[in-house]
Amino acid sequence: MALPAIIDLDAIDAIRDQLAEALDEGAVLVDAGGVERVSTNALLLLVSAAETARRNHFDFGIATPSAAMLAAIERLGLGAQFSGMMRQ
Repeated sequence: MALPAIIDLDAIDAIRDQLAEALDEGAVLVDAGGVERVSTNALLLLVSAAETARRNHFDFGIATPSAAMLAAIERLGLGAQFSGMMRQ
């Protein structure tokens, strides 16, 4: 599934629903290459989705994270939480 360019509070409900449906099916690979702006809540949603996948023994990855997304992760000190999910 591909993330939109702007992941803010207006977009987070739709993303949460998409992630929940995808995680019901199995492994999930999120394409984050087009992300231009991401909220803290959206990053926490991704961490939560990864934990749900882990508990269900599914793979969860984030492909080609954009520079904006990587900067937000680092700025918020979430590098450790995202380190195992990143796929280049």
